[in-house]
Amino acid sequence: MPFARATHLNRRGFLAAGGALGLGAALAACGDGKGKDGESGSGGKAAESGPWSYKDDRGTSVKLGKVPANIVAFTGVGAALHDYGIQVKGVFGPTRTSAGKPDVQAGDMDISKVTVIGNAWGQFNIEKYASLAPDVLISTMFDDAGTLWYVPEESKKKIAQLAPSVGISVYDRRLTQPLQRMWDLAESLGADMKAAAVTDAKKRFEDAAARLRAAAKAKPGIKVMAGSASDQLFYVSGTDLSIDLEYFKALGVNFVEPPESAKKQGGGWYESLSWENVDKYQADIIMMDDRTSAIQPADITKATWKKLPAVKAGQVIARSPEPILSYDKCVPLLTRLAEALEKAEKVG
Repeated sequence: MPFARATHLNRRGFLAAGGALGLGAALAACGDGKGKDGESGSGGKAAESGPWSYKDDRGTSVKLGKVPANIVAFTGVGAALHDYGIQVKGVFGPTRTSAGKPDVQAGDMDISKVTVIGNAWGQFNIEKYASLAPDVLISTMFDDAGTLWYVPEESKKKIAQLAPSVGISVYDRRLTQPLQRMWDLAESLGADMKAAAVTDAKKRFEDAAARLRAAAKAKPGIKVMAGSASDQLFYVSGTDLSIDLEYFKALGVNFVEPPESAKKQGGGWYESLSWENVDKYQADIIMMDDRTSAIQPADITKATWKKLPAVKAGQVIARSPEPILSYDKCVPLLTRLAEALEKAEKVG
């Protein structure tokens, strides 16, 4: 869980809002979650008329009599499935901003066509979830314990009684792995993976990866720092654990790497710095958390921030610590960093 979110996960019980919510009659859970087979569905249109199964990244096999129609998902998962032509019925997680506009994590979803059962950390309306008669709940996982992202810890057992769940891991692996897992999941749900828009997006991703690799090779001395801003602290992420940074590093990008001892309080994900110490690391490019939970670069008023060489040089770009796992949405992540490297001057 990148940056400040790690603190949330470490203290789930304290920060999740509200208590247990009352329910009427609970729907029976589907599947025992202990299947031994490794199938991920028969895929494509053929899957629509027969049984459905998918083995997730917890090793849990969900088996249903038909392809799920009523899908409830973490917002970013819903956005990824949307790009593959799969419409979810409900979402939880950052979906709409305070101004009522789609959150960055909602991607191209029409948020007026989905039921939002929770828009912030700790929010999950179980009664509203039950009313959707969910066939399956799908979320990402930012740890190796099978913790479903944005599913409140104190109510997870009640939520689990209503429908089986699928978890896609985004923990300690490169971006291409969860991208493929989401591709497989979408295919099992009936997506047309041979559609021109889908195959074109995958080709654009591969081309963007080649471009980033070339840019990194041409500018090996350019140092990149991944940061996130809050009012009191500045978070510097290491490349370990984060799917985007691990992948960028594998393509040759030279990152600032906080020592493991410094990342201990951040669960191994990041180091927390006071704004007075924001210049601890020298960086030529700074990638900043684009989520609405983080302060955006244009709104940072700290004098120490404005004095950073990369900031003064205008070498600050956006980063998506929770990428929408479709090839279409990941192309800009690669292209943005490639362009920044191509144009970057050594300033750190």
